[in-house]
Amino acid sequence: MGEGSVMTNNEIIAGFDDEKDESLKIKLQKIAEVEGCLVLYLSGYIDTYNSNYFQKRVAKAIESGFIRLVFQCGGLNYVSSTGIGSFTAFLKSVKPRGGDLVLLEIQPKVYEVFQLLGFSQFFNIKDNLDDSVNFFRSGTTGEQLSLFPKVFSCPICSKKLKALKPGRFRCSECKTILAIDNSGQVFLG
Repeated sequence: MGEGSVMTNNEIIAGFDDEKDESLKIKLQKIAEVEGCLVLYLSGYIDTYNSNYFQKRVAKAIESGFIRLVFQCGGLNYVSSTGIGSFTAFLKSVKPRGGDLVLLEIQPKVYEVFQLLGFSQFFNIKDNLDDSVNFFRSGTTGEQLSLFPKVFSCPICSKKLKALKPGRFRCSECKTILAIDNSGQVFLG
């Protein structure tokens, strides 16, 4: 492993540390065996004031080609609803590129906010780094194509429905408008 094995943030992503914020520290770790995979160790908190900083830093990572993001949330002791909004923005940003994100060691009180806002089901939540890396390792081989036609249950009335392609459609049973995206996530349309 040698002394040089710990890379600085700027070595992983040029200019990443040009902007810093004491309230939220971000340490990067590149996962060599999975292409485009990055672990972001977060410590501190994310609120309305620093969420913009957080979003800009992560956007920089995504622009650098890191689309498989693992957020190590063990040191994150508070996330406001704006902060949660940042995570959903990252998800929207990496999904079309075939990426995804994993939240790791998320604290119960932070997870509660995700649940309150109804976002918890959109995130992959793992307990350890190995699980997170394996998640990306197993799920990164052109699975985009085999998702459709996709059979799923209506989130409202649980009727089994079949989507031939991404897009919006109406549940045949309860008439709720639903939308399904390229990754097979179902939303209320």
